Amino acid sequence: MLNFFFYGHSGFRYLILLLGVATVLYALFGAITKRPYDKPMRALSSGLAGALHLQILLGLALIFSGRFYPAITIHFMIMLLAAASAQIPVSVMRRRPAEEKSYLPHAIWAVVALALIAAGVLAIGRPIVGSG
Repeated sequence: MLNFFFYGHSGFRYLILLLGVATVLYALFGAITKRPYDKPMRALSSGLAGALHLQILLGLALIFSGRFYPAITIHFMIMLLAAASAQIPVSVMRRRPAEEKSYLPHAIWAVVALALIAAGVLAIGRPIVGSG
C-alpha cells in the first residue's frame, strides 16, 4: 500500500505541472487578446487547485503510513503554500461581478504555485521532472 501512495503521489505531480502550465498559458492568452472572462479559465484554475488539494491528501497518506523524514516537514509546508496560491484566484474571481473578472490574477498565482511546487520538490532532493 505504501508503494501505491508513493508512486501515485510522485506521478500525480506531472498532471499538476501540466495543469499549471496550461493555466498560465491560457490566462496569458486571455489577457493579451482581451477576451471576456470565460468558463475554461475557471475550469483550468479550479482543476489546478483541486489537483493540488488531492496531492496534499496523497502526501498525508504517505506520512501517516510511515514514510517520514525531516525534510518532509519543509516540503509539506511549501506545498501547502502552493495549494493556497492556486486557490486564491479561484476564490477571488468567484466573488467578483462578471465585468470585474480578469485573467491576469490566474497567471500570476499559477506561476507562484509552480515556483513553490518546484521549491518543494527540490527541498526533498528530488528532480522536478524525472526520477531520482
